[in-house]
Amino acid sequence: MTDTSILPCAFGDAVLTAQIRTVPEDFFVGEIPAFAPTGEGEHLLLTVEKRGLNTAFVAKELARWAKIPEMGVGYAGLKDRHAVTRQWFSVHLPKKVAPDFAALQVEGLKVVESTWHNRKLPRGALAGNRFVLALRNVEGERGAIDARLAQIGARGLPNWFGEQRFGRDGGNIGKALAMFDGRRVKREERSMLLSSARSELFNRVLAARVANGTWDKPLDGEVWMLDGSRSVFGPEPWGDALARRLAEFDIHPSGPLWGTGELRSAGECAQVELAAIADDVSLRLRTGLEAAELKQERRALRLKVAGLEWEWPDAATLQLSFALPPGSYATALLHELGDCRDVTRG
Repeated sequence: MTDTSILPCAFGDAVLTAQIRTVPEDFFVGEIPAFAPTGEGEHLLLTVEKRGLNTAFVAKELARWAKIPEMGVGYAGLKDRHAVTRQWFSVHLPKKVAPDFAALQVEGLKVVESTWHNRKLPRGALAGNRFVLALRNVEGERGAIDARLAQIGARGLPNWFGEQRFGRDGGNIGKALAMFDGRRVKREERSMLLSSARSELFNRVLAARVANGTWDKPLDGEVWMLDGSRSVFGPEPWGDALARRLAEFDIHPSGPLWGTGELRSAGECAQVELAAIADDVSLRLRTGLEAAELKQERRALRLKVAGLEWEWPDAATLQLSFALPPGSYATALLHELGDCRDVTRG
């Protein structure tokens, strides 16, 4: 299951083949901030544009430039290396004096804007991310591709965890199993492997819901997640009010992020979830997550694609523009179109 290319599709057979990331500019990601800067304080808030660089590397370079420990640099989310991305970083400067921007000489990195803020930028402080993607060497019938995109705009997407969660060639799951069997790992690797294990189990449940056509429909015993929130409620009886809220994208069906405690879902929903993660590998992952004392949580099975627009600059190029909530992956949309080969992966 860690091979995301074999995940089921919600909308039917592929409608195209294409290439992505032929150059970094073909994959643009811009953060949608969740708050406005205060304009004062001792944290310099930088809007940074980076090309071909990963987030952790940029954080280290900013710490070196500011002559502060790396822990003094904050960022809201990790962004792709093989892309052009625009995101916030905060740099803790107690003396409230900004270093010389001319001294920040890193190829592929530029500061677009700066202001002051009263606290370090925490992880997850985003309203979402805006994507502009160029698909090149597109092969497929344009009418079918346009129709598929219209379906996605109307119904949303299965909220898969993307391949980034699982490491090179999906190797994180094997490493997580080895860790659960007693292999010692560093603290930061442990956190990553726990997240990978949870993501694997969630994707298996979502795959079952896509396969039976209920990823955006209710099952008996459903647990609902509020759009744009981690708040959940239910199970409760299905009725017109819930149907209206589901149709309006105010709520979404949810699946488990595994941990200790009782599974919140009930009835048919719980049966589908448990059946999807009853194989040997899943049971080992569940046992390991419980031993790590992570708590049962939920994640929306469906995600809303905001402002989806597309155009054809030429017959073989498709440009997509859309926004997704934080923690969601643009590859979920590409998966529903067809075979989009990432040239950075060979």
